[in-house]
Amino acid sequence: MTQIEFLTHLPLAQAAPPGGGLSQFLPIILLFVGMWFLIIAPQRKRQKAHDKMLSELKTGDEIVTSGGIYGTITNVKDDRLVVRIADNTKIELGKSFVANKIGADADK
Repeated sequence: MTQIEFLTHLPLAQAAPPGGGLSQFLPIILLFVGMWFLIIAPQRKRQKAHDKMLSELKTGDEIVTSGGIYGTITNVKDDRLVVRIADNTKIELGKSFVANKIGADADK
């Protein structure tokens, strides 16, 4: 029997790689789990902390906006804040544009 004849008589089950099924997808699953713990979970934690900070803002708090403007809150409305950024200068700012709360109690 020649080599070509021998290869044509091999059963198809022997030609398939061992393991199959789940072992082929295991690296992809591990990659997704790694991305979850390294990227997605910490981002969700930061977002929850930011949402909590926004809900606790009150008159007199010092803030910095996402654009880098520092100011003091003079009035809190439902979806926006009135912020004093200089003497006789007030602006209305959407709550989502507050980047951080600054001051003595910002670490809490």
